[in-house]
Amino acid sequence: MKSKSLYIHLLLLMMFPFAVSGQQQSTMYHMNLPQNHLLNPAFRSSNGFYLGLPAVSGVNVNFNTNFIGFSDVFRHSVTGDSIISVLHPDFDKESFLAKIKDRNYLSPDVNVQTFGLGFRAGKDLYIFIDVNEKISGGVSLPGDIFDLALNGNEGFIGDRIDLTSLDAGFMYYREYAAGFSKDISKRLRIGVRGRMLTGIASLSMENRNLAISVLDDYSHQMNTDVTINMSAPVTVVMNEDNEIEDIIVDEKRLEDPWFYLNTSNVGFGLDVGAVYTLTPKISFSAAINGFGYINWKSDVTNLTGGNEFTFTGFDLSDVVEGDEEFEVLAEELLDSLKNSFTVSDHSDPFRTTLPGVLTLGASYNVTDNLSLGVVSNTLLKADNMRTSLMLSANANIGSSLSAGVSYTAINRTFDNLGAGLAFRLGPVQIYTIADKIPIMFNKVIVPGDESGKDINLLLPDKWNTLTLRIGMNLVFGNKIKKRSDKPMITTVEVN
Repeated sequence: MKSKSLYIHLLLLMMFPFAVSGQQQSTMYHMNLPQNHLLNPAFRSSNGFYLGLPAVSGVNVNFNTNFIGFSDVFRHSVTGDSIISVLHPDFDKESFLAKIKDRNYLSPDVNVQTFGLGFRAGKDLYIFIDVNEKISGGVSLPGDIFDLALNGNEGFIGDRIDLTSLDAGFMYYREYAAGFSKDISKRLRIGVRGRMLTGIASLSMENRNLAISVLDDYSHQMNTDVTINMSAPVTVVMNEDNEIEDIIVDEKRLEDPWFYLNTSNVGFGLDVGAVYTLTPKISFSAAINGFGYINWKSDVTNLTGGNEFTFTGFDLSDVVEGDEEFEVLAEELLDSLKNSFTVSDHSDPFRTTLPGVLTLGASYNVTDNLSLGVVSNTLLKADNMRTSLMLSANANIGSSLSAGVSYTAINRTFDNLGAGLAFRLGPVQIYTIADKIPIMFNKVIVPGDESGKDINLLLPDKWNTLTLRIGMNLVFGNKIKKRSDKPMITTVEVN
């Protein structure tokens, strides 16, 4: 039973890089904001000219997971006077495992608009230019690895556990985009947005075969055929036996501003969209966004492992009882894996692809100032397609204020509220939009410092999805007509 802690550490170490930064939700899709062309290039806002200032015109943070929330990992103890984690001996692990699926994903991303420009040209032509900093990541975890981590290997003796669906990736890149939208007829408007992508850093995983067999003596045999592709200022130090001895990060390169202006890793993408006005009250829209690729050529390292080795694992009880530090145990885990995993080191360029999102929408103007809408998003990724359905309502008050509220049912939770607000102060437009605002919290007591005073933290109870947008634009010629096709979004996810 010792080896279950190895899997717990493996899970935690894999989640950490990605849990801080997804299929992007579309709260902004029907709002009267210049940035809505990012979701459908056929959209145009009511202003004649807008300018987005560096870093303040728009910050968008998304986090999405289909299997885990705060209340699933931290719960009240039996006595009710403290909060315990899933690693605590008294935690109801079976109730936690009941929420685990065959494939469990975490998908975070961050987007910062560093420049934005849009303006009318002629009667019906609208042109826009954008520069965006993008950080995206994701990890997909097979369900069996959670069972191994929490219940140990006794129930898997003699079995071979297929972990080929385990996947992870990270990208930091810059997007230079330009496009236009134009009326084709009185009812149909189309839009196109071309994107040049310059990669800054990347890590991707090619998992051709990964499996663990539990032997009769409770040891584990791992079979691997995996390639890790990296484009980053790192050096992998190998020993004479072709084993990883160390990974050194060039901190000076990371501190050099020129590193972030790298143009060696280039790719392209294309967004297309359309809006069809059936009647003055009813309109339909469709868009395909996000498709693209990046060729990585600078600072490339390829680690290919094709090996079979046996390991025994570690005992997590020492950490639970306070006899061992987590950092020490994690370092021992990594050393064990590095020393047992024979790799070949190459520097071959590689390509990463960006999946697209198919968006279908419709809106109905109830009155001049109120509209209802529906939007569906489908992530076009062959091995992990996800679809969400969104209902919406929004009110436009005068020409300077738009406010909305939303209800969200997503990731099997049904207590999610959202709100959005956009208003103008002269030429300055300020907006903030949030989906799934937490309404229930749990108190976690963190042991204090030498003074002995504990720290009380309030953390969301059920929170496995986050979409937050904030920003400011300079807008001119903004004459908002009495249109109400800009609703707030409510989300229902279909698994």
